[in-house]
Amino acid sequence: MIARLIRACIANRVPVLLGVAAIAAWGIWAMLRTPLDAIPDLSDVQVIIRTTYPGQAPEIVETQVTYPLATTMLSVPGARTVRGYSMFGDSFVYVLFEDGTDLYWARSRVLEYLNQVQARLPKEARTALGPDATGVGWIYEYALIDKSHTHDLSQLRALQDWFLKYELKSVPNVAEVASLGGMVRQYQVVVDPQKLRAFNITHEKVVSAIRNANQETGGSVLELAEAEYMVRASGYLKTLEDFRSIPLATTDAGIPVRVGDVATVQIGPEVRRGITDLNGDGEVAGGVIIMRSGKNALETINAVKAKLAQLKASLPPGVEIVPTYDRSELIKRAIENLRGKLIEELVIVALVCAVFLSHLRSALVAIVSLPLGILVAFLVMHYQGINANIMSLGGIAIAIGAMVDAAIVMIENAHKHIEGWHEAHPGAELQASERWQVISHAAVQVGPALFTSLLVITFSFVPVFTLQAQEGRLFAPLAFT
Repeated sequence: MIARLIRACIANRVPVLLGVAAIAAWGIWAMLRTPLDAIPDLSDVQVIIRTTYPGQAPEIVETQVTYPLATTMLSVPGARTVRGYSMFGDSFVYVLFEDGTDLYWARSRVLEYLNQVQARLPKEARTALGPDATGVGWIYEYALIDKSHTHDLSQLRALQDWFLKYELKSVPNVAEVASLGGMVRQYQVVVDPQKLRAFNITHEKVVSAIRNANQETGGSVLELAEAEYMVRASGYLKTLEDFRSIPLATTDAGIPVRVGDVATVQIGPEVRRGITDLNGDGEVAGGVIIMRSGKNALETINAVKAKLAQLKASLPPGVEIVPTYDRSELIKRAIENLRGKLIEELVIVALVCAVFLSHLRSALVAIVSLPLGILVAFLVMHYQGINANIMSLGGIAIAIGAMVDAAIVMIENAHKHIEGWHEAHPGAELQASERWQVISHAAVQVGPALFTSLLVITFSFVPVFTLQAQEGRLFAPLAFT
C-alpha cells in the first residue's frame, strides 16, 4: 500500500504540492490559534464554594456551614469527590467531577444544589462560587510599593481593591483578580459594656440602630408647578461623626442616648489572617491574576501587562507596580527551546547532506519535511484541545529526531540509485522522466520499511493514553504530538 501511495504521489506531483501547501497553511492557522502555557493543566474539573461566616470558630463553621454544604453536594450529578475545609470565619467546599465534564455545566449543577441548601445555612453566612479557573490559572502576580513613603498599607490596599482590581478584571480571559496584603479599612464600633448596662441598652439594639441608620429610601414624586420632584431620604453614614450621632434611646429626663455615648467609633484595619512581604523589605499590597480555564496564558499575560502599563499613569506619585511572578518567561523559554532544537536539526541535516552526499540541495527534503511535520502536529493539538506547553513541545522535539533519520535514509537511498544508474549507463545523462523513475524505485524500496519503523515508534506511545487522572493529563500531550 505504501509503495502504491508513493507512486501515486510521484505521478500526481502538482496536486500533491497543492495539498502540501494547503496543509501548511492550515497548520500555520492552527499554530497561531493554539493556546500557549508553561505546563499541562493537571487539575481536576472542580467547583469551589466559599462561605464566609464572620467571627465564628472552626467547629461552628464545620457544623453549621461545611457539613450541610458537603452532604448536599454529594448528590450533584457527575460529582466524584467532595472535600470540605473549615477555618476561622470561612468554609471551603471542593466538588470534584469526573474527567471530561464541562466546567460550566458543573458550575450550573452546583449552583442549583446550592440554592436548595441555602435555607439551611445561617443568615449571616454568605456563599459564593470560586472563579471559573483551574489549578494553573495563577499566571501573574504583582505588588504595590510606595517609594515616597507617603501612603500607608490601607491606602495601597484601597488602591488595589477599588481601582486596579476592577480595571484588570475587564481584561479578556481574566477570571479573577485576588487582592493580597495591606490592610482593609473599616469603621469600627467598640461598645463599652458598662455604659450599655448604665443606659439599659442591649448589644443587639446598637447593631440594629446602626443597620437601620445606614440606608436610603425613595418617597415617590411630587408635582409642583407642572414639574415633578423626586423625594429621596439620604441616610448613608459617611463620617465618624455620623456614626456617633445615631440615636439609641432616650433617658427618663428626655436626653437622647447616641452611639458615641456608649461606644468608641474609629477607623481601623480588618482582622487579618496573614501578611504579604516583598523580599524581606516589609509589608506590601498586591494582586494575583487568575486566568479562565482553557484560555491562552501568554496572550492573557501580555494583555495584563499592557493594561498595567496604561494604569501606571493614573497611580499616585511614588506608587509603583512591581511584578513578582510572571509565567510568560517560562512559556517563552519553552518556545525558544523548540525553535533552537529545530534550527539545530536543520543545520545538522544540511551538514550531513553536504559532507556525506556532496549535494546541498538534498537537504531541502528534510528542511521542508520537518516544519511540515511540526505544522501537522499543531493541527492535531488544535483539534484535540491541547495547548502548547513543555510536554507537548517536548513531544515534537522527540519526533524531530525520528523524522530526520527517515529523511536522511530516503535521501541517501535515492543517491545510491542515481549512482547505480550512472554506472549502468556510462556517459549518459539522466533525463527528467528517467530521474523520476529512479527516485520512485528508491522511495518504494525503503518507504515501507521507514513507515513501519516510524509506526513502531508511534505505537510505543500508545500505553501513555491508558494513564488516568493526573498522570494521563501530564503525559498525554507528549504522546499526542
